[in-house]
This record gives sequence, structure tokens and C-alpha cells, in this order.
Amino acid sequence: MDDFKHLKIAVIGSGAVGGYYGGKLAALGCNVHFLVRGDLEEVKRSGLTLREPEGEIRIPDARAYGSTNEIGPCDLVLIAIKTTSNGALETLIPPLLKKETALVTLQNGLGNEEYLADLFGRERVMGGLCFVCLNRVAPGVIEHYGHGALAIGEFCGAPQARAHALVSAFKEAGVDARIAESLALERWRKLVWNVPFNGLAIAAGNITVDVILADDGLRSLTRHLMEEIIGAAAKFGHHLPSGLVEQQIERTLPMGAYKPSSLIDFMSGRAVEVEAIWGEPWRRAKAAGVSVDRLEMLYFLLKRLTAHSSL
Repeated sequence: MDDFKHLKIAVIGSGAVGGYYGGKLAALGCNVHFLVRGDLEEVKRSGLTLREPEGEIRIPDARAYGSTNEIGPCDLVLIAIKTTSNGALETLIPPLLKKETALVTLQNGLGNEEYLADLFGRERVMGGLCFVCLNRVAPGVIEHYGHGALAIGEFCGAPQARAHALVSAFKEAGVDARIAESLALERWRKLVWNVPFNGLAIAAGNITVDVILADDGLRSLTRHLMEEIIGAAAKFGHHLPSGLVEQQIERTLPMGAYKPSSLIDFMSGRAVEVEAIWGEPWRRAKAAGVSVDRLEMLYFLLKRLTAHSSL
């Protein structure tokens, strides 16, 4: 992977997800440059810290910048801002581009690859699905509680050499990474978890995932929401395994009192990714004639509940 380490990589959105996965590559020795907003001075002074279950990783000399103009053209861009800030990408991305720059969105929900493709060209776009349990707990400090799998694929066509190289680099960095033969399938797979747990954590009164699973009614609703997402995915030709519902329940039990990212955003008064995580799947399912009544109810409840959040 020496050739990969010579590539110039930018991370746009250096919170929990961007800080963690970008930090893992930086700790490996890759040439990673972080766009940092609110925490810029702290990260410049103290670097990044990744608190793993098996120990702490420090990147004291993390390259942090306040603008993409300072970073300049890159070979690879990891996009980890919230989807509610996607409009900013129109000005953030161009200074990073050269002829063959690849854009990898690590964002939640549906529609992000399409948005990037419309702006910057389909051939540039890749996606990454982060199945991970982590939070940013202080400026430049990311706490990794568990999981961490990463699936990477191409927006258009079969995985290219660049996707395989990125997966190999993440593996070398200690990330459970794999190639996604179908990026769309993996998007729906992640929604199976995100839709119920991120949504009910807010709609049921700012509760953690263990409280959701301890309540018989909410646990049943979680299963029904998962089944609706699986049914919608199948309508588009993305067939998820029948045992996925129980698998997702079982993998969530060890998380304990975990606050999903949408709940953290909501409780902090920040904008919640309502449209990408609940709105777009609902719109696509409705257009395809799929009944997703529980998803519809959750979507409109969340729109109402989060209307106070900053835009």
C-alpha cells in the first residue's frame, strides 16, 4: 500500500465519522488533510485522538485547515458532513478537484451519490457505508464504542481498482472494510438500522437504544419499521436476507445506552438528517407503490419534532 500512502486525501467533515475514518488512515501514515470548522484551533494544537475499545490512537500532527482552498487539489475526498449541509459542497469541493479526483461520500441516507454526480460527474463518485458505533465527545476526540465495518463501492458500475485500493488501506489501518458490489443494496441495508433506531430515539422522547429494545411496544415497532425498509428495498431489486431484522436487533443489544447520531444532533439543537434518512426512502417507496405506513408516520413526526433545529 505504499502507492496509496502517497495519495493526497481530504476529509470534509471531521466530526465523529470523518475524524475516525480519516484518523485511521492518518495513523497508518497516509497523507490526510482535515477540513475542520469549530474545533480548528484545538485540533491544530492537540491533534486528533481516537479512543478505541482496545486502546487510544493519537495523531498529534493531524493536518487541519479552515478552508478547502488551503488544502488544494487532492486524489481522494472523503465526505462526512451531515446531509443537511450538502449545499455547502458546491463551494467546498471545487478547490479539491483535479482531473481524476475521486469523491467518496460516507453520509447517511439516500440521494447523496446522485447529488454529487449531478454536480461533479458520475465517474468521480463512490460511496462508503459506515456500520459503526461512535461519537465525538470533545474537540478532536472521537470515542469508538464498537463495530466499525465499512463497505465501499462505486456509484456507477463494478468496483474499480481505486475502490479495492481504498478497502486495502482501511484494512491495513485496522478497519473491517470490504467491497460493496452493489452500493444501492448497502444503502438500504444501513437504513434497516438507521430508520428505527435514529428515528425512535427522538420520536419516543430522547431515549437511547437500550430503552427502545427494553420496551416491548417500541421493540415491535422497530421490527416492523425494519421489515418495511426491507420490503421497499426488494421493490427496487435489492434483496436483503430474511434474518437481517433479528441480526440487527442482536448487534444493537451490546451497545447499551448508546445515543444515535440523530438524537445527539436533535438534543444539541442541530439540524437532523430527516430528508436523507426518512424522507427520501419514503418518497421512493411511495412512488414505487410500496406501503410503508409506519415509515410515513415516523417521517412526518420527525419533521414536526425537528422543525426547531438549525438549518
